[in-house]
Amino acid sequence: MNLTITGHHLDVTPAIREYVLSKLTRVKRHSDNLIDISVIMTVEKLKHSVEANVHLSGKDIFVQAEDADMYAAIDSLADKLDRQIVKHKEKQGESHHAGAGIKYQSAAAEE
Repeated sequence: MNLTITGHHLDVTPAIREYVLSKLTRVKRHSDNLIDISVIMTVEKLKHSVEANVHLSGKDIFVQAEDADMYAAIDSLADKLDRQIVKHKEKQGESHHAGAGIKYQSAAAEE
């Protein structure tokens, strides 16, 4: 998995980099097929925004979070990203098993 962290109008310090890495471990835990994650942090006056592009096999996910504090924005981004990846994983699981279950249930009902 490739991880790119960039900052606009912000120096990405080792502390911020480690904080982002610690928050993204939760995302890595949910999905084995992560290809690339790109995180862009921006500061404009009192608004701190963080956005992430996640490239999974078969899908790209974009998430954005804004807050007055950079660490709070990173927390919010991690929560949103986690929900999106879990949702994508559940949809993938449903599509593979949904057809077989319906067929089996209708065949069992006829007997």
